Amino acid sequence: MLTSSGCKSPQKPLTPIPQSPPPKITQPAPTKPFIPEGGTLGNGQKITETPLKTDQQGNVELNNLERFEDRKADREIFKAYTIHFDFDRSEIKPNDIPNLEAIADYLKKNPNDDLLIEGHCDERGTEKYNLALGERRALSAREYLIKLGVSANRIRTISYGEERPVDPGHNEEAWAKNRRAEFLRLLP
Repeated sequence: MLTSSGCKSPQKPLTPIPQSPPPKITQPAPTKPFIPEGGTLGNGQKITETPLKTDQQGNVELNNLERFEDRKADREIFKAYTIHFDFDRSEIKPNDIPNLEAIADYLKKNPNDDLLIEGHCDERGTEKYNLALGERRALSAREYLIKLGVSANRIRTISYGEERPVDPGHNEEAWAKNRRAEFLRLLP
């Protein structure tokens, strides 16, 4: 019988390779972050800039906001009507027009309900740029709903930029899901 004896050295654990987040693409912030930048709606119609009232310091005056205070939001009713955007774009895509038409029809039939539109982005770009892009996306949806006959004073917009992704992935599939506008019904 042959036996072997020796000193078996313990195997060292492998050192994990640190995962670094994907690089962020930096782009200059737009000069008018709260106004759609003359893009086109899904039907080819140009988005017109709505002049906003500003005070002497250049701050936008928002009127009638008390209408939106202390309102409960229903996220579920329009969940299936989320619209999506191309990379670095705020134009409404033709395949999203039926969603906006359905939301407009609902709001016209329910005059006591108001709407909050949330603009979202993927993680690429600076935080400041993505907040502005998210606002342009929300405003594009708002502008389209107004053209469909919804009163402007019933719609409020907000941008979350890249802060609320629906998919935490770092690839094109996840980014496409995160470039969106969501609609919340504000209950009376």
